[in-house]
Amino acid sequence: MPTTLNIALIQTDLYWEDPVSNRNMFEEKIASNPDNVDVIVLPEMFTTGFTMKPKRIALSESEGTLTWMKQMAQEQNKALLGSLIFQDKGKFFNRLYFVSPEGMVEAYDKKHTFTLAGEDEVYEAGSEKLIFEYKGFKICPMICYDLRFPVWSRNAEDYDVLIYVANWPKKRINAWDTLLKARAIENMAYCIGVNRTGLDGLDFEYPGHSAVYDVLGNPLAFSEEEGILYATLNKEHIDSTRKKLRFLEDRDQFSLKG
Repeated sequence: MPTTLNIALIQTDLYWEDPVSNRNMFEEKIASNPDNVDVIVLPEMFTTGFTMKPKRIALSESEGTLTWMKQMAQEQNKALLGSLIFQDKGKFFNRLYFVSPEGMVEAYDKKHTFTLAGEDEVYEAGSEKLIFEYKGFKICPMICYDLRFPVWSRNAEDYDVLIYVANWPKKRINAWDTLLKARAIENMAYCIGVNRTGLDGLDFEYPGHSAVYDVLGNPLAFSEEEGILYATLNKEHIDSTRKKLRFLEDRDQFSLKG
């Protein structure tokens, strides 16, 4: 069973409400990654930016981008993870997809829609936490505003990796930095956050700050610049640290009710 997982985080500006241009841009960036990369993580709503006008996006773009993800994963032999606007049965979702080269597809709908921007009025909230296994690592993916709610990410399932994709603005970036590190420490899991850069169509500024933290909250990767960050996750680091410190054995037991 694999003991390491090589992660690439693509931190970039996005074309506002322009799926074709964003896919073309990401296609070049994805193809530039070395062969040893296992998983490539893209930002939240990576084909459009964080728009509250999903009706401006053609209905065909939902399935079209998912098909593109499957093709890219197979062609590049790398798994892809990121969120996009997805229309399903007449409703809009901020839906995260994980797609592997082998054809594995996992989906997660953002649980905490961002009320400050009116996301809750436009997109349906998810209700199911997602945990899946890839190359020997149990992975829990979440989206942006979910980061502020530690109960939702609480590691009751002994997952190994917690991933957040985001469009997190500069004016609140201190919270992003602080909470990513906190989520790693309290859950004794690798915590990965991928943010975008640049200005969106509403003139909100995004400063990057994508990062990877180990199970003790030590930074393995961090950048404010547009580019690709790399980190290698090690299963032995997770297992040996948890065995030595045993903090998760003292976690509170609880259940969530709708």
